[in-house]
Amino acid sequence: MRRAGSGPPRIHSGGSGFPGGSASSAFAENSATPGVDRSFRAVGRLFFLQQRRCRSGPGPRAPPMAGQRVEVDGGILEGGGQILRISTALSCVLGLPLRVQKIRAGRSTPGLRPQHLSGLEMIRDLCDGQLEGAAIGSTEVTFTPEKIKGGIHTADTKTAGSVCLLMQVSMPCVLFAASPSELHLKGGTNAEMAPQIDYTVMVFKPIVEKFGFNFNCDIKMRGYYPKGGGEVIVRMSPVTQLNPINLTDRGSVTKIYGRAFVAGVLPFKVAKDMAAAAVRCIRKEIRDLYVNIQPVQEPKDQAFGNGNGIIIIAETSTGCLFAGSSLGKRGVNADKVGIDAAEMLLANLRHGGTVDEFLQDQLIIFMALANGVSRIKTGPVTLHTQTAIHFAEQLAKAKFTVKKSEDEEDSSKDTYIIECQGIGMRNPNL
Repeated sequence: MRRAGSGPPRIHSGGSGFPGGSASSAFAENSATPGVDRSFRAVGRLFFLQQRRCRSGPGPRAPPMAGQRVEVDGGILEGGGQILRISTALSCVLGLPLRVQKIRAGRSTPGLRPQHLSGLEMIRDLCDGQLEGAAIGSTEVTFTPEKIKGGIHTADTKTAGSVCLLMQVSMPCVLFAASPSELHLKGGTNAEMAPQIDYTVMVFKPIVEKFGFNFNCDIKMRGYYPKGGGEVIVRMSPVTQLNPINLTDRGSVTKIYGRAFVAGVLPFKVAKDMAAAAVRCIRKEIRDLYVNIQPVQEPKDQAFGNGNGIIIIAETSTGCLFAGSSLGKRGVNADKVGIDAAEMLLANLRHGGTVDEFLQDQLIIFMALANGVSRIKTGPVTLHTQTAIHFAEQLAKAKFTVKKSEDEEDSSKDTYIIECQGIGMRNPNL
């Protein structure tokens, strides 16, 4: 709680943050190795739940005082680019001047990387804002947002930096723009330590659209590590307000499908081997469903460079979507890539939640901005989700609670309900 006359509000964490450190986080900028425990341990869980209970309610968001700049410590909790993305997006939407310090302090190469810089510059251009200190390697930036105007904008990482992470920072902003937006995002479409574009289109898109908006994602060119060269075009119109969501009924798994791809010089046999290995792995646990994983050779005019990978989706009777994915690497055989993706999917199906470990944190900012109470059921709460909640509470003043699911079928599982009283953000530009 900020005291009067105590200087600008500072976002901070009690002690050294949640136990588990960055090794516990899921997805962006961290290893997605199946079998790694991305959840926080029992002590960390208790600490996290206590934090949730102790925080005060949201109330209406007071406008910032003239010149007041919110200060964010980019080294706490997840300690990576996610803090920069969520704080910049909320700054832009809410009109909050922002300073982020210790950017990516939890990473082996701290500071801005090309994908973070290009994302920041796109957000600046979206709202004609002011951005200072933004350069490769910089560990501190200040951002002063203005009116979000929409229009056509480009962000080019010039590397294999993830276009999906560019989408994460920009999407909340363009929803509250004055006019429709067209975003040209260039970099890696299927990159390590980030959602694959297939995940974004096949899982994230249908779920996030439940908040009451639609977007179109046109994959012009696929790009892989290390060259990048991919491009997607995202088109979306602004909304007046976001609707809350309620994803608490898991239902039963009705379909399992996916795609195993190769691009460039890699032989088609690699795609077939990945698919076959994944199907064998899934059938050991799920025998009564047909598993339809299509091997795909990406057309040469739609893929830049060489790459291979697989994504497998499970769909339930209530419309829930879960995924497991893996990308090929030099020296890793195709069977292992397929099995890794299958095991990741099966792990996401065991916990009883309605979203997988990679969707949890991506929904938090939309829950915070929505008009009403949103609820999602999850498996173990990831460090990325804890981080998103922390900054959504601090910047947007949304109120979150995280508690163990009391449903009888979840009694023996590590299943949680994340509930948010959204702030009911209205688009001031429409």
